[in-house]
Amino acid sequence: MVRAQFQTSDRANQSASAVGARHARAESPPNRAGSDRRRRIAILTACIPLSLVLVQCGQAPGLGQLAANSHATAEDSFDDRFPRSQFGDRFASAGESLEQRQARSIPAAQAERPPYQVASLTPTVPYQPPQREDQTTLVSLKNSAFPYLGNNPVSDEPFLNVHKDGRRGHRAYGGRVYWQDQTYNDSRVLMHVPQSFDIRRPGVIVVFFHGNGATLERDVRDRQLVPQQISDAGANAVLLAPQLAVDAADSSAGKFWQPGGLKRFVAESADHLARTYGDPSAAKTFASMPVIIVGYSGGFMPAAWSLEVGGLGNRVRGVFLLDAVYGELEKFASWIENNRSGFFVSAYSRHTQRHDEELMQMLTEKGIALSGDMDGPLRPGSVVFLRTADAVTHRDYVTRAWTDNPIKEVLVKMAATPALAKFAASSTPAKR
Repeated sequence: MVRAQFQTSDRANQSASAVGARHARAESPPNRAGSDRRRRIAILTACIPLSLVLVQCGQAPGLGQLAANSHATAEDSFDDRFPRSQFGDRFASAGESLEQRQARSIPAAQAERPPYQVASLTPTVPYQPPQREDQTTLVSLKNSAFPYLGNNPVSDEPFLNVHKDGRRGHRAYGGRVYWQDQTYNDSRVLMHVPQSFDIRRPGVIVVFFHGNGATLERDVRDRQLVPQQISDAGANAVLLAPQLAVDAADSSAGKFWQPGGLKRFVAESADHLARTYGDPSAAKTFASMPVIIVGYSGGFMPAAWSLEVGGLGNRVRGVFLLDAVYGELEKFASWIENNRSGFFVSAYSRHTQRHDEELMQMLTEKGIALSGDMDGPLRPGSVVFLRTADAVTHRDYVTRAWTDNPIKEVLVKMAATPALAKFAASSTPAKR
C-alpha cells in the first residue's frame, strides 16, 4: 500500500511540474513577478501529496529526518528505506533455545532490572514441602514365589509334575491340575509405603503371604485392605506381599521353599522399596531392616518354610498367623523355641482349632508360656493364641478376627512395647 502511495505521489509531482511548466511558457518575460508567484504555487502543489503520504504513514518527522530523506538517491529502493524484519528477530535459531533467544533480545538494562513484585499484606510463613502420600505399587521380582522350576521338597519331586500338549502344570493335593501359564507365572509383588513412613527412624518390613484363591489387587489390596491396615497402624512399617498361586486352591511356596529364598526376596525388594519411598539412597537401609511375617490361611506354607530355611535368622522379629495353622507345626514350634526375642501370635477359628491346640501342647511341653489374650502390648518372647467366635468367617478373617483389622492391631501392640518399638517406631516425625 505504501509503495502504491509513493507511486501516486510521483505521478502527482510529475503532473504538477507539467502544469507549472505550461504556466511558465505562457508567461511573458515582462511579467516576472507574476511568474515567480505562480512558480511558488506550483512547488507547493507538488509538496502537498507527499505530506499527505507522510501523514497517512503515521509519522511526524522532524526537520533533520526530512533533510536526511532529501538526500536519498533515486536508486534507493523501498526495501532499502524500510528493511523487512528478519526471522531471527522473532524466533530461535536451530542452535539456540527459545529461552536463549529471548535472553539475547532483552536489553541489558531491562535484564538487570529486578522482577516486579506486588506488595501483600498476607503474613509470610516458612515454606513447608508438600506432604507425601501413601505409595502402593506392583513390581515384578525374579525372587518372588513364581515362576518356580524346582522340586517340591515335601515329595522331593518336580513341582511341575504334569505335561500335556506342550503345557506344564502342577497337580495339587486335592488332585486338581493347575497350569503354569495361568497359575504359577505371576512374579509380581505388592509394595506399600505409608506416607508417614520415615527412613530415618527404625522400621520394619511386613511380608504378607496371602491365602488360597487370591490375587494381589482384588483380595490383598481391595478386599483384605492389607496396605490400609499397615498405614492405619501408625507403625514405621512397609509392606511386601508376593503373589502366590493365582486364584487357586493351592498353598505351594515356590521359591520360598528354597534355602535363602526369603533373604533373596527381601534383598531384591530393597531397591524397589527405596524408589517407591522416593529416595533411592535408602535401599541399603531397607535391605537391613527386620521383618515381620504375616500368613493368612494357605499362606502358612511359605511362612513356615521361610522361618525354617529363609536365611534371615533373627532378623525375623515376629510371626502373625491368621487362621493359618494347617500344618508344618514342627517348623513353627522350632522357631518359637529358638527365637525368644521375637513374638508369635496365632488367631484361629473353629476351622484350625485342632491344629492350634496341638501346637500349644507342643510349646507347653517345651516350657514356653502361652497367653490367651491381646490386652497388653506385645513383648519380646510373647506367644499368644486367640480363639475367635464361631460367627467369624474364614473368608473375612483378615479384616475381622477377634477384632476388626487385626494386622493393624498387632502392629499397634508391637509398637507400644519399647523393646520392639526400637525397630518399628511410631510414625511421629523425628526431630531434626
